[in-house]
Amino acid sequence: MFRFFERLVDPYCAYTETNHPPQRLWPFLLQYAAPFRTVFILAGIMSLVVAAIEVWLIFYMGRVVDLLGGDPAVFWESYGTELLLVAAFILILRPVLQALDVALLNNSIVPNFTAMIRWRAHRQVLRQSVGWFENDFAGRVANRIMQTPPAAGEVVFQVFDAISFSLAYFIGAAILLGQADPRLLIPLVGWFVLYGFLLRWTILRVGPASQAASNARSLVTGRVVDAYTNIHSVKMFAHHAQELDYAKDAIEQSRETFQAEMRIFTIMDIALVALNGLLIVGVVGWAIVLWMQGAASVGVVAAATALTLRLNAMTGWIMWALTTFFRELGVISEGMETIAQPITLTDKRDAKPLHLTEGTIRIDGLSHHYGRSSGGLDGIDLTIRRGEKIGLVGRSGAGKSTLVKLLLRFYDPEAGRILIDGQDVTEVQQDSLRRAIGMVQQDSSLLHRSVRDNIRYGRADASEDQVIAAAQQAQAHEFILDLEDPEGRKGYDAQVGERGVKLSGGQRQRVTLARVILKDAPILLLDEATSALDSEVEAAIQDTLYGMMEGKTVIAIAHRLSTIAQMDRILVLDQGRIVEDGSHDALLRKGGLYAEFWARQSGGFLATEIEDAS
Repeated sequence: MFRFFERLVDPYCAYTETNHPPQRLWPFLLQYAAPFRTVFILAGIMSLVVAAIEVWLIFYMGRVVDLLGGDPAVFWESYGTELLLVAAFILILRPVLQALDVALLNNSIVPNFTAMIRWRAHRQVLRQSVGWFENDFAGRVANRIMQTPPAAGEVVFQVFDAISFSLAYFIGAAILLGQADPRLLIPLVGWFVLYGFLLRWTILRVGPASQAASNARSLVTGRVVDAYTNIHSVKMFAHHAQELDYAKDAIEQSRETFQAEMRIFTIMDIALVALNGLLIVGVVGWAIVLWMQGAASVGVVAAATALTLRLNAMTGWIMWALTTFFRELGVISEGMETIAQPITLTDKRDAKPLHLTEGTIRIDGLSHHYGRSSGGLDGIDLTIRRGEKIGLVGRSGAGKSTLVKLLLRFYDPEAGRILIDGQDVTEVQQDSLRRAIGMVQQDSSLLHRSVRDNIRYGRADASEDQVIAAAQQAQAHEFILDLEDPEGRKGYDAQVGERGVKLSGGQRQRVTLARVILKDAPILLLDEATSALDSEVEAAIQDTLYGMMEGKTVIAIAHRLSTIAQMDRILVLDQGRIVEDGSHDALLRKGGLYAEFWARQSGGFLATEIEDAS
C-alpha cells in the first residue's frame, strides 16, 4: 500500500529549467507544485471529507443524547438498525477515509515534494557560475538548500492537515449550530472575528520575524562551516578564541532574532486563552439559556458544548499551524535569495558544442577587471598555435589566473573575446568547452570520496586499468596502495576526506595530476602544477608532465621559473598587459622583467608581491 502512494509522483520527473526563476513567493512555490496538482486536489478533497465526518459525529452524538430521552423499552427496536449502521461506518469506513487522507499527505506529498525541491534547487544552484559561488559562503548556500525544502514540505502539510481541515470544520460547526438555532451563531461569529484579528496580528509579525531568524541561522552556519573548512589555519594561527568570538556574534544575533519571534507566540497564546474563554461561555451559555426557554433540546446543548470544547482544543493547534505556515514561508523567502537568483552566465540559445580541429587559441582585445577600475586584464592580444607550449609569469595580481578563468569561461570578459579554432568561447556550450580543457591547479583540493572516484572524475567511463595507469603515470600508484581510511577501506577505495585533507599536499597534487592525465583533453592548463611537490617527486614527475603536454596546446603558470624554461614561448604579464613575449633564452638576452625575475630567484622561486587580485 505504501509503495502505491509513494510512487504517485516522481520527484525527479523531467522539467524545463529556467535561467530566471520566479522572484515572488507564490509563483515560486506554484512552479514546484505543478507535478503534484492532481494529488493536491485529492488531498484537499479528503481533508474536507475528514472534517465533515468529524462535525457530523458531534452532531450525531447530540442526536443520541436526545434519543436517550425517550422510552428505553422501544429504543433498540426503533433505532437499533440506525445505530448499527453508524457503528459500522465509524469502525470501517471512517478509518479507511482517514487512512486515504493521511497516506496522500504523509506518503505521496511531503517526502516527494521535499525531495523534488531539494533536487531542483541543488540542480539550479550548480548551474551558477564560479564567480557566483565566490561571492557567498558555501555553508550558507548549503544551509539554504537544506532548509528550504523541508520548510516547503511543512507549508504543504499545514495547508492540507490544518488550514483546509479547520476551515471545513468551522463552516460545518456554523451550519450545525445554525440548524439547531440561528442565535447560536452570534457568539461563534463574534469569536471568529476576534480570532481573525489575532491571527492577522500574528501573521504580519511572524513572517518577517521568521525570515530574520532564518537569515541569522544561515549566518551562524556560514561562519561555523567556514571555521571547520579552514581548521588548519585556525589551529596554525592559534585563533581558537577569535573564531569563537566571531561565531558568538552570529549566535547572539540568532538568539535575539529567535527571542523576538518567540515573544509573538507568547502574546498569541495568552490572547488565545482569553478568546477561547469567551467562546466557551458565549456558545455554551447561550445554548443553556435557549434550553431554559424551551427553544433547544438537551442534545443541542450537548452538541454545542462538544463543538465548543473541540474548537477550544483546535484553536491553539490552528494558530500554531498557521504561524508555522507563515514562519516556514519566511524560511522559503530566505532560501529564495539563493535558489531563485537568475543564472547570468548561460549558454546562448543556439550554442553548439565546441568543435576542436587544431586547438589554436586566439585572444583579441581581452579586458576584465571584475567590475573594478584596476586588476585583472587590460587589452590582451595573443595567438597560441596548435600544440604550442606557453609559459605565463608575472607578479601576483598581474592577471595570470584571470586569463585562465576567462578561457574556461568561469566569467564572461568585459571586453574582447577568446577564440578556440575560430569559435568564441562565449558562444559554445560551456560543458563542451570545459571537457576540451584539462587543468591542474595550485589548490589541489579533492572531493570527499574514494581515491578511485577522484581520479575517475577526469573520465567517468574509464576502466579500472585506465585509472591505475593514470595513477602510475602521475607517480601516485605506490602511495595509494598504502592508504587506509578510518573505516578500514584501503587503496583506491580509501576516502580522502573533505577537500582531500587526509592526504599530504604532494599526494593530493599527484591524484589531481592522475585525474587530468585520465581526462586527456587537447588543451592543458597548468597553474603551479608542481608547487606542492618536493624536489624528488617533482623531478620524477617532470617527465610525466612533459608527456602530458605532448601534442597538446599548453598554458602553464609558474613562479618556479625552471618548470617553464623549456616552453616554446614565455609571456610576461604586468598590470594586466603582456609586456614580454619570447623564448627563455631570448628573454634573458633582452634583459627585461623576465631576466630580472630570473636573476632574483631563490631556490627556483619567483620573488613577487603579495597577491592583490588574480
